[in-house]
Amino acid sequence: MDACTLGDLLDVVGGPSVRLQTAPAGLAVPVTEALLYDAHAPLTRAPGALLLAVGVRASAAGPLARAAAEAGMSGLVVRGPDGPLAEAESAGVALLSVDEDAAWHHVHLLLASAIGARPSATGSGLGDLFALADAVAAAVGGATAIEDPRQRILAYSTVPGQPVDEDRRTGILGLQVPGSPANSEQYRVLFAAEGVVRLPALAGSDNLPRLAVAVRAGGETLGSLWVVDDGLAPDAEEALAQGASTAALLLLRARAAQELARHQNGDLLRRLLDGTADPAGAAHRLGMGLGPDGNPAPVRVAAFVLDSSVSAADVEQTALRLLDLVRLQCEARYGRHAVVLVDGVVYALLPALGERGGAPRRRTNRHGHRGLAEDIVGRAGQALRVPVRAGLGDVVGGLAEVRASRDDADLVLRVLGPELPVATVEEVRPRVTLLRLTEVLGERRELSAGGWRRVLAHDAEHGTEYARTLVAWLDAGCDMAGAARLLAVHANTCRYRLRQAQQQLGIDLDDPDERLVLWLQLRTLGGLGSRH
Repeated sequence: MDACTLGDLLDVVGGPSVRLQTAPAGLAVPVTEALLYDAHAPLTRAPGALLLAVGVRASAAGPLARAAAEAGMSGLVVRGPDGPLAEAESAGVALLSVDEDAAWHHVHLLLASAIGARPSATGSGLGDLFALADAVAAAVGGATAIEDPRQRILAYSTVPGQPVDEDRRTGILGLQVPGSPANSEQYRVLFAAEGVVRLPALAGSDNLPRLAVAVRAGGETLGSLWVVDDGLAPDAEEALAQGASTAALLLLRARAAQELARHQNGDLLRRLLDGTADPAGAAHRLGMGLGPDGNPAPVRVAAFVLDSSVSAADVEQTALRLLDLVRLQCEARYGRHAVVLVDGVVYALLPALGERGGAPRRRTNRHGHRGLAEDIVGRAGQALRVPVRAGLGDVVGGLAEVRASRDDADLVLRVLGPELPVATVEEVRPRVTLLRLTEVLGERRELSAGGWRRVLAHDAEHGTEYARTLVAWLDAGCDMAGAARLLAVHANTCRYRLRQAQQQLGIDLDDPDERLVLWLQLRTLGGLGSRH
């Protein structure tokens, strides 16, 4: 397990709960434990510890900061904002603060849990499971495998000289137990049993019997242990049952580490999306360093959202299920991954080496980001029974530009519809550009003023179609015949409407600048779009 650092700890509990006041030695200093200060006991040496200033006012904790530094501690935690900032910086220890009304035992539990649950670099804890598989194999005398409830092989023994058969070889190669009706029946028997079961060999040339036991905790099935039975030790069943008890603890710990890693990565992605995270620290935490050219590795933000038809009562729960589904698919494709739910939108940070920016691709790459998004939208639609849409932002040059890719993805979501549920920003660049122009024009009075308002008001009052005719004529490059085709009317009708618009409303169609501004305002602010 990697040593927990101050930065790791703040990734988990930083924010409203625990606030960093200063870190003169940086965020990479190790944090080993959280200790409660006892004024009646001497302060013993505790390298890397965080000292909680129990019974000491924040403003009077200067001597305690110096004492913590002398004891080799990494930092001091005080209640309230008025901590000894200068003394902590002088002593070289971090100073953290919690709310004045925070209960010290709650703070201690929070910090101790975050430090103790620090995940390994892989976030899996599988190394301990492999060690357990070897220990069980040595105790029972047979090759051992540890599986999850979906029959995926999490770990297997490597004790020399123990016989194996074709099923074990195939399973280990694919890290998945081969599926068959006979296999399914054995799992049914296993999970219905209370303890260790002996199972006959499956049909096959060299298949051997098995000794197996379900791994459970609190009534929940976490997985199973399997041993190839080619003459086992007399106490094999007892040893396997003990191994299952240890496996349950390891699997629960691995699950906790994975959940903590997901929480950390999700919170980090949330701060990257709003531009408040340190890109260098985030790259280290997320395993996204430099590309082959030595520059920050390119990334892209993908955004997934439920169709607006979901009822308000169901939207929160359905969005959480969408989060799980997106996370599962991204982790299957990229391994440890950052996915987060923000205001009803699920965001995923996708590594983009090999992905192209620039011109849109008309043919979908099933192995690229768009293909992944299409797969997720399809699976989510089936699993949630709700349409899901996905927008992909531009490929950007590293984590420092994640916010820009997120902004792109958000814009794409706003222009998607049933006819186009998935798109990259390049595929809908004209639409999102007009959308942004609409917002900019609408925010500024001087940009939204002009003759377009008179045209729409006249149409509304008199039932004319001057606005549609103007847009069609401008769309057609000021060609009267082209405008007539777009409107399905005679060219003389178009000519008459345009002449009336000029005479009655003071529109100068001979001025190219006024034509451009009029077209843009009618298309965006007027809401005419490409309709004629």
